[in-house]
Amino acid sequence: MTVSLIEKIVDLEELASITASLKKEGKKIVLCHGVFDLLHPGHIRHFEAAKREGDVLVVTVTPDNFVNKGPGRPVFNHFLRAESLAALKTVDYVAINRFPTAVEAIRMIKPDVYAKGSDYKNADDDVTGKITEEQKAVEESGGIIHFTRDITFSSSKLINDHFDIFSPQAKAYLEDFKKHYSARDILKKLETLKKLKVLVIGDVIIDEYHSCRAIGMASKSATLNAQYLGEEKYAGGALAVANHIAGFCSDVHLITCLGSQNPQREFIESSLKENISTTFVIRDDAPTTVKRRFVEPFKVQKMFEVTYLNDSPLPKEAEDELFRRVSEVYGQYDAILVCDFGHGMIGRNTAGFLSSLKANIALNAQTNSANFGHNPVTKYSRGNFICLDERELRLALSDKYSDIEGLVGRLRGVMEAGMVTVTRGQHGSRVFPVYGNASDTPVFTKEVVDTVGAGDAFFAVAAPCALSGFDPSIIGFLGNAAGAIASGIIGNKESVDPVVLAKYVETLLK
Repeated sequence: MTVSLIEKIVDLEELASITASLKKEGKKIVLCHGVFDLLHPGHIRHFEAAKREGDVLVVTVTPDNFVNKGPGRPVFNHFLRAESLAALKTVDYVAINRFPTAVEAIRMIKPDVYAKGSDYKNADDDVTGKITEEQKAVEESGGIIHFTRDITFSSSKLINDHFDIFSPQAKAYLEDFKKHYSARDILKKLETLKKLKVLVIGDVIIDEYHSCRAIGMASKSATLNAQYLGEEKYAGGALAVANHIAGFCSDVHLITCLGSQNPQREFIESSLKENISTTFVIRDDAPTTVKRRFVEPFKVQKMFEVTYLNDSPLPKEAEDELFRRVSEVYGQYDAILVCDFGHGMIGRNTAGFLSSLKANIALNAQTNSANFGHNPVTKYSRGNFICLDERELRLALSDKYSDIEGLVGRLRGVMEAGMVTVTRGQHGSRVFPVYGNASDTPVFTKEVVDTVGAGDAFFAVAAPCALSGFDPSIIGFLGNAAGAIASGIIGNKESVDPVVLAKYVETLLK
């Protein structure tokens, strides 16, 4: 059977039809699936061993949008990866899978043999847990799974070592970090978070992204005219933090405030993960906060933003209700995460009340365009873990130029502060334990789609780690990894998935 390179590359439905016809002719179909970002001798030997198990070898490729292997991945887009595979004489057909896993492709192609490398033979070593699902799909389709045994290489390690994926600072940091921790060490620590019961308290924000295309200036005024293209709505603020945490901790409760004028309760409840229980306090003098951003969709460049909110302090009745609700449940939880966006829910009275609770509390008091300079973390008297960006720290202490170490020391002079983490944008993060030296972590990615939500993801992962007693270097590492993943997502469209984070960690530490 001789097929040209162009003829070898087909869509998934066509591949399913081709293999069905070949099976009727008595041909035995073998399927391989993967990213195959950097073809190497291990792949070639794997394909040769797989081909020996049948008559026709077909390969499906993970599409770009489902390659969750860390910064700079994939190096080559799925069209180039498919073309490289089709150039191999051993491979008969190639298709780009349009699904996140191989399971759907297996069900469509129904291979006689599904071939995987020997590194997948022990299902416990697969952080995604997908190999078990794939084997079930193969067997349900009447096939078997076969593990090839030959020389293996890690594409991720080759790319990390020989491609310009990381900055020199990140590369040096990772080389040193790997001397102390393996991916298995980190993932075992993450697993311990499942038993943590977390109470999240903070402002709801509904993020609306209205896509527009600038088409020109008005002829008689300096007015930008933009063509409306579409819109999406995401659960932001404390909702996003709760969704992030719910992927790692099995029991999460959210206490937040909605405005009666536009509560958006149905959208909010439908946007939260199933293991999040909720308590809503209603204020009658406000809408639920909505941030409507008008963006150019190609590079997610924001044109301008309209915010719907009432950021005055809670009315006395709503404040009393909030205090009562928190008092009723906080003792049932191991940790309280306070997500303070300065949008009216947590005024100074509420900050004082939360500070008085005998509980492990993590604080994130944010500065944004709606509250600039008016939401300092110092309105709280204490926090076991405090997470701020550098600007928020400087605003809280009215200090523009002092070094960060000195600022953290001054912060501890005005409030009872446990571990303090300062995020610094492109300069990474610094974790300051109560005793000992600060731990610095560089940024892991050069590719940023949207910075909205990256800080929330950092806090959501770092805070439970800190309150569980993780080493400061691990807290910075996991927080930066979560922030890097979130910066590749538009707004809060998706939460940081534990499987994606696990794969990211494995890739970083290859």
